[in-house]
Amino acid sequence: MKAMTRDRYGSADVLALDDIAVPVAGDDEVLIRVRAAGVGPDVWHLLTGRPYLVRLIGFGLRRPKTRVVGWDVAGTVDVVGTGVTRFQPGDEVFGTCRGAFAEYACARADRLAPKPANLSFEQAAGVPVSGCTALRGLRDAGGIHAGQSVLIIGASGGVGTFAVQLAKLFGTHVTGVCSTPKVDLVRSIGADDVIDYTREDFADGVQRYDLILDTAGRRSLSHLRRALTPRGTLAIVGGEGGGRWIGGFDRQLRAALLSPFVAQRLRPVSSAERQEDLVFLKDVIEAGKVTPVISRTYPLEEAAKALGDADEGHGQGKAVITL
Repeated sequence: MKAMTRDRYGSADVLALDDIAVPVAGDDEVLIRVRAAGVGPDVWHLLTGRPYLVRLIGFGLRRPKTRVVGWDVAGTVDVVGTGVTRFQPGDEVFGTCRGAFAEYACARADRLAPKPANLSFEQAAGVPVSGCTALRGLRDAGGIHAGQSVLIIGASGGVGTFAVQLAKLFGTHVTGVCSTPKVDLVRSIGADDVIDYTREDFADGVQRYDLILDTAGRRSLSHLRRALTPRGTLAIVGGEGGGRWIGGFDRQLRAALLSPFVAQRLRPVSSAERQEDLVFLKDVIEAGKVTPVISRTYPLEEAAKALGDADEGHGQGKAVITL
C-alpha cells in the first residue's frame, strides 16, 4: 500500500511516499480503508518531535516509533479484530489512529464512531481531533452553560471553528477573535460578535467574559486574565513558541499552578478523542447544528506541502489529505 513515511524526526522534508505492507489489526482494532485524513498541529508536533515532551509521552525518544504519520481518519472498515463487536466490514467510520496518511490504517475500536451520514469522508476527517478538543475545552475544562458570555481566541482555526458552533449550541453569547481576512468566516459560523485582533485588543477592559477558550496562542496569562470576569474560566488549548522541551505547553503548566491561588479558574485542556465525544459530535452534525470547516484538500503525495502550509498557521478551519 502507499503511505507517507519518515524514519526520523524533522520538518516536512523528511517525509517520503513509500510502498509498505498493509498493517494487521489486533484483537481490539479494525483495519480501515482510509479515504481521508486530517492535517493539524498535532501531526506537525509528532512529525518534528517538538517540543521534546511529545517524545517523552511515548512516541519515541530518538526516533519515531510509528513510521507513518497522521492521526485524524475517516474511511471504511475492511477487517475487524476478534474482540470487536461494534463494527463490521463495510461500515463507514471516523476517529483517530496512528498512521492515517496511508491507504490502510489500524485503529482501536474505542477511538472510532460511525461517520456522520451527512458528511463526506473529507469533511468527517476534519472532525475528530479539532472537534473533540473544542468540546473538551468548553464543556469539561470550561464548564460552559447557557447564558454565559464566551470568547473564542483563534476562532477561524481547526479547533476554533468547532468551538464557536458548539458554544452557540450550549446557549451562550459568542465572541470570536481572528484576523481581518477571517472575520466573515467567523460570523458565518454563528459568532454573535467578532474582534479583529489586528485592530482591537479584546482585553482593553470594555468587555469581560465568563469563559475564554484560547486555542494555541502566545498571549500571556496576565493578558488573558484581564478579559475574564472576576470568577471566570480560562481554558487553554496547547500553545505556540516556548522552549524546545515543553514549548507552548508552559502556559498550561503555569495556569494549573496559579489557579488554586486566584478566584478565576485557569484550566489546561488535554487532548483525548473518546468514542462518546465522537458520537456526540456525530449527533449534532447530523442534526445540522455543527458543520466542519474544510479549508483545502491535498492528495496523499502532497502531504508534505499540506503540513508545511499548516505550519504557517494561516489556514481557515481544517486541511485534509484525500486518498
